[in-house]
Amino acid sequence: MADDKVGEGNINLGSRKSSWATLHRVDSLNLEAGRVPAATVHQPYKVNWQRTLSLAFQSMGVVYGDIGTSPLYVFASTFSNGIDNTEDVIGVLSLIIYTIALVPLLKYVLIVLWANDNGDGGTFALYSLLCRYVKVGLIPNDQPEDRELSNYQLVVPSNLRRSQKVKEKLENSMFAKVALFLVTIAGTSMVIGDGVLTPAISVLSAVSGIKSLGTDAVVGISVAILVFLFSIQRFGTDKVGFSFAPIIFIWFSFIGGIGLFNLFKHDPAALKAFNPKYIFDYFKRNGRQAWVSLGGVFLCITGTEAMFADLGHFNVRAIQISFSSFVFPALIAAYSGQAAYLRKFPGHVRNTFYDSIPGPLYWPTFVVAVAASIIASQAMISGAFAIISQSLSLGCFPRVKVIHTSHKYEGQVYIPEINYLLMLACIIVSAAFQTTENIGHAYGIAVVTVMIMTTGMVSLIMIVIWKTSIWWIALFLLVFGSIELLYFSSVLYKFTQGGFLPLVLALFLMAVMIVWHYVHRERYVFELKNKVSSGYITELACNPNVNRIPGIGLLYSELVQGIPPIFPHFISSIPSVHSVIIFVSIKSIPISKVEPKERFLFRHVEPREYRMFRCVVRYGYKDVITGSAEFERQLVDSLKEFIRQEHIMLEGIPLEPASNQSHSGKIEPTKAKPSSSSAATVHVEGTAAEVASQSRRSWGSIQSFNASKSRHSSNAIAVGGAVEEEMQFVEKAMEKGVVYLLGEAEVVAEPESSLFKKIVVNYAYSFLRKNFRQGENILEIPRTRLLRVGMTYEI
Repeated sequence: MADDKVGEGNINLGSRKSSWATLHRVDSLNLEAGRVPAATVHQPYKVNWQRTLSLAFQSMGVVYGDIGTSPLYVFASTFSNGIDNTEDVIGVLSLIIYTIALVPLLKYVLIVLWANDNGDGGTFALYSLLCRYVKVGLIPNDQPEDRELSNYQLVVPSNLRRSQKVKEKLENSMFAKVALFLVTIAGTSMVIGDGVLTPAISVLSAVSGIKSLGTDAVVGISVAILVFLFSIQRFGTDKVGFSFAPIIFIWFSFIGGIGLFNLFKHDPAALKAFNPKYIFDYFKRNGRQAWVSLGGVFLCITGTEAMFADLGHFNVRAIQISFSSFVFPALIAAYSGQAAYLRKFPGHVRNTFYDSIPGPLYWPTFVVAVAASIIASQAMISGAFAIISQSLSLGCFPRVKVIHTSHKYEGQVYIPEINYLLMLACIIVSAAFQTTENIGHAYGIAVVTVMIMTTGMVSLIMIVIWKTSIWWIALFLLVFGSIELLYFSSVLYKFTQGGFLPLVLALFLMAVMIVWHYVHRERYVFELKNKVSSGYITELACNPNVNRIPGIGLLYSELVQGIPPIFPHFISSIPSVHSVIIFVSIKSIPISKVEPKERFLFRHVEPREYRMFRCVVRYGYKDVITGSAEFERQLVDSLKEFIRQEHIMLEGIPLEPASNQSHSGKIEPTKAKPSSSSAATVHVEGTAAEVASQSRRSWGSIQSFNASKSRHSSNAIAVGGAVEEEMQFVEKAMEKGVVYLLGEAEVVAEPESSLFKKIVVNYAYSFLRKNFRQGENILEIPRTRLLRVGMTYEI
């Protein structure tokens, strides 16, 4: 943008290949795609060790609350019918140790964390990464200009035949595209389900430490805490790092220290559980009952997915350091201590954690446990908000109000409607299930399902993007797929005891996402097939009955190419058009963030003198859509920059080299004048890097550099004057006012459609559309500057 600061570092302008010299049409969207210099190309965020250790400490307050509170209820959920043989305690402890070592430590910390999307993790990040390398997106709005984005990070297609074959099959198979999309939304639906189950099970397990309370009192206090927890969500989680990290640090110190105390006081022989032989002995001794108990053992790794999903706030090294050096040893010590205590007091299995606490530490541990359970709940609630926000960017969820609560931490959002729905669901779950054992039956299914999906998607990334050896891929799938499928079979056994809850919730959310995305896609295809011909615009320009009124008109459409069919409907209803018309398409790109300088793409709509433009505004799935005032200024500034560059390219006039910059690094706008140098000069407003880059590109694309000086000088004056006049016209049009033109397109199924399609489109989608927010609310458009015209789309 024109007001960006410069002079803060050396910029190597020669390292980025320009696309300008290869342009065939000067009005192509490639103009904007090629203008960002090499300095803005995304590089992995490199931090020193001091900063990495600081992030490792902060990560404790965000990432590990859920897995850290698991010791509150794991043994109780595993031995729901009591302990018959104390040797079974050693077998379960061995299962816990190797489950934590293999899944969170080996799979996630050492492998999955590297499958990130420019530092962001989670199911949507994996999907966007695959969409970037393989054309599996369901909406046909791909543009070659998008590959010029700094954060796109595409590599040269591999010569590895296996990768190419898989890539081609995915791109040519609609079934594969739909399946990948369904897996993605199923995974996200399960994580949202965790946002319901985690607060319920964590708070209930913490409050149950007050032994004198009955079940009803525990549930009542838990509900009160949950209401308080969800009520403060509107204040945001801006201080989530250093504010919460000390509490979780103290919590892990407590459970690790208490675990070591119990281990050496009651039964140091519990350490023999590190021998995996005791796992086989446990299954041999208990058979089917051992398999059933795996549903309780699995709860020791709930919250593991949060390490990956919350990666964007930290970095890979920070997560690896914090988990392997502190969290992992503390968890092993905690479970070992509980096992040693149960070997001596097997009758205390229903409340193992609190019964094993030394007397003087009981109440301090209880207070920290409640605080830790609230923090664990906070992390999952924030994660649910972030996932729904990402779903919105892909057109997979009805419009809701997203409030960005922090300028410091990316991705910190609050969604009022979702917040109160989650609160209601948590209260119902707590009141209905009442105990952690019952909720644990439901909790396991949601977590293990997401893990299985992550394993599959990372395996696909290994094949298509990493080009890993087939033997390593097979080993990855065999080891982790087998473990997770074994646990999945066990948690499904308790389907009727509450396990159905996350599946029902996920199916409901998936149905909402599928309906919304399906109609969203069909609506886009309808507009694409019925876009306005260029001949219509030419006729419109010559029509004396259409008045031009001062100001800028922004007509919103999903289309990234062509004029939407709603435009002729506007003209027929209101035979007037603003002096400057911009067809705006807000497009989501399969990357986390788009550089501000690369956000806007423009193209002139012929005839040029009619001053109509197409504009594609590109956002990543973690970008913040600004309010109307700031958006208008950014758009107009980018439009003026486009006009300047377009005039230069049309007339073939080279720019002055960057050495003529002003001392401040800012180049002042002025009309061009003849220069004593060998070429004419045109002064351009913009950053020093932009102007230097423009100069290099223009010189490379002009073949008549040695023409006469006088002709260049006269052309430069004419171009400078035309540029200044056009920019002033746009600026004055903005001063007259910006009006937003929105088409109220009612989408209905075609008369000959099937009954099922009519139900989906005419009733389900219509219900969602009427009961969620409209487009102007999301874009924060002032009602006084909004003009809507209705139209019916038959899909």
